[in-house]
Amino acid sequence: MRNDFMMAINQVCHERQLSVEVVLEAVEVALVSAYKRNYGGNSVTAKIDQDTGEISIFVEKEVVEDIFDDKNEISLDVARQIDPEAALEDVVQVESTPSDFGRIATQTTKQVILQRIREAEREALYKTYVEREGEIINGTVQKATPNQVIIALGNVEAVLPRSEQIPGERYMPNQRLRAYVAEVNKTPRGPQIVLSRTHRNMLRRLLEVEVPEIYNGTVEIKAIAREAGHRSKVAVAALQEGVDPVGSCVGMRGVRIQSIVNELGGEKIDVTEWNPDTGVFIANALSPAKVLNVILHDIIGDKTAMVVVPDRQLSLAIGKEGQNARLAAKLTGWRIDIKSVVEAVKEAIERASASEEIKALVSNRPEVFSLVSAILEERADGSEMSPGELNLLSEAIGLVSKAELQIAREKMETERAARAKARADEMGVDLLAEAAALLSEAAPIEAEVAEVAEDESEVAEAAEAEEEAVEVAAKEETVVAAEPVIEPEAELEAVEEPEPTDETSVTDGSIPSVLESLVAEPAKPKKKPKKRLKLVIAEEDTTEADSASKKRGKSKSRRLEYDENLGKVVVKRQRKKSRARDDWEDYLD
Repeated sequence: MRNDFMMAINQVCHERQLSVEVVLEAVEVALVSAYKRNYGGNSVTAKIDQDTGEISIFVEKEVVEDIFDDKNEISLDVARQIDPEAALEDVVQVESTPSDFGRIATQTTKQVILQRIREAEREALYKTYVEREGEIINGTVQKATPNQVIIALGNVEAVLPRSEQIPGERYMPNQRLRAYVAEVNKTPRGPQIVLSRTHRNMLRRLLEVEVPEIYNGTVEIKAIAREAGHRSKVAVAALQEGVDPVGSCVGMRGVRIQSIVNELGGEKIDVTEWNPDTGVFIANALSPAKVLNVILHDIIGDKTAMVVVPDRQLSLAIGKEGQNARLAAKLTGWRIDIKSVVEAVKEAIERASASEEIKALVSNRPEVFSLVSAILEERADGSEMSPGELNLLSEAIGLVSKAELQIAREKMETERAARAKARADEMGVDLLAEAAALLSEAAPIEAEVAEVAEDESEVAEAAEAEEEAVEVAAKEETVVAAEPVIEPEAELEAVEEPEPTDETSVTDGSIPSVLESLVAEPAKPKKKPKKRLKLVIAEEDTTEADSASKKRGKSKSRRLEYDENLGKVVVKRQRKKSRARDDWEDYLD
């Protein structure tokens, strides 16, 4: 009995292509639902042994002293028989499998199991076909209606809408058909698969199947333009040197391309070679027409190409109802304007005659235009031109076109430069306005800086006068100080005067007083001549210059004093009050 149960589950898994775990999970959920419906209970769990197929039902019950609900409560004594460590208010799983549960489960769980299996089957189908989106798939026509065709893909059905059908095709029941998987949607009834036979990627996949060089990457498909049922153009390029991309796709005597044409219901396929040069690529895309000139206009962002062809091939280049030109435009991504060579050369001559700038640029080739005029007069009756005459007309068209492009580029450069200059001027005005606003805010600081500058100029003049006085005193062989050496040009800044003392001060800015103090006590001559000492004495000014100097961080100040004990003039340095014990100390000699 139990083995029969597992055999039935395995058979379902095989038929529905489902895993055993998925089916067993669905059965367990159905058993729990059946038990709750017939016996009640809050927390119910079902377990199935995969080896024997035995079904077990467990119910979670709370351990209590007094039982009021047999379905959800259990006494402490009975609970300890199941779990010796059970205590009051604990939850214990109690096996409650009914003796006749097999018959009840069969009646109750049938629909639940089938529903879960169907859901699992739909999910598996969706995952299978969503991975095949963008590929070609084989199917059998099951039913054809005016709006859509139902195609059987084995265990699922797909839809081919009317908009995705090739015009003129007829579909018969049981007909084998290849289509492109365009879209896979997930619905409550299963995956909805939408097929297409008009998608351009269907042609790409067919080429990959029929052409081994495309499949292995030797030849690459660069672009495809398709009008399903009528005509398609394919641009291919060889990634390996020495391989002919067009010949590889066409095959020997067109065998490869012919099989694709038959699959698509006789749709014409033009295979052209891709080229990195846009002009050459456009000329190849317009095959089988012969192209004389391709003039590209991409100055203002509008990609337009003017193509010049011989008069007798104008209709061939345009194609039936403009189909050839339209497919070439889709393939290249450029707007194509096709003109006959006579019409194009006449328009070029008219434009050159009306513009002095073009005349100046093409004036170095007057013989070309004279010959073109002669050819137009000679072929005015519409007779066919020789290849040499066509080349000459093409050259004249090219000269005028190059001149026009050069003029257009120069004009654009001039406009761009004018715009850049206008922006620069505008930015300059803005910067000047900001600078003026900043200067107006910083006016007091500028006034203070100006005052400091004037004070510094006065100090410099006084320092120069003091230097001259010291040099005069040195010439009279008077030694000012014995040991200290002060760097030349060292400026001694003025600070506020301390309290006056009995010592003679020489920092009052009086040049004669300095000379008198130097001559009063001449020093004894030394054996070794000392270096001449240059003293730059800054005239003291207790004005705002002192405060400005202090703001600049110059806290050190020096002064000259006559020391009666030493009998000479010495230089003293003033320290901050927090460091100095006296107002003046630290002789520098």
